[in-house]
Amino acid sequence: VQLQASGGGLVQAGDSLRLSCAASGRTFSPYGMGWFRQAPGKERDFVAYLSWIGGDTYYADSVKGRFTISRDSAKNTMYLQMNSLKPEDTAVYYCAAKRSYSSNYYEDKSYNYWGQGTLVTVSS
Repeated sequence: VQLQASGGGLVQAGDSLRLSCAASGRTFSPYGMGWFRQAPGKERDFVAYLSWIGGDTYYADSVKGRFTISRDSAKNTMYLQMNSLKPEDTAVYYCAAKRSYSSNYYEDKSYNYWGQGTLVTVSS
């Protein structure tokens, strides 16, 4: 399984962006997928999670109400709609997929596959 993240770019505060994460390879049927981000000089942090079958979603408090995670199962693609972007959202955004259930969807160690990252820069 390969994950390809795209959609990053340079925007101004208050703008919107939509990130995509396309999966390819053998039959893709993850238990869940997530978005993480890593700002310069900081650790990688959880952003959002989506259970692939049930569609349950969870968000970091810092993005709740502004970001929306979704999927198109037919296209094996996950999205992150980011609205009202702030300078503190600047980071490299990574998508990830996990094969099986675990309660720690917010920890990167629970994921089996990772995309290469896409840079989001929000200017003030």
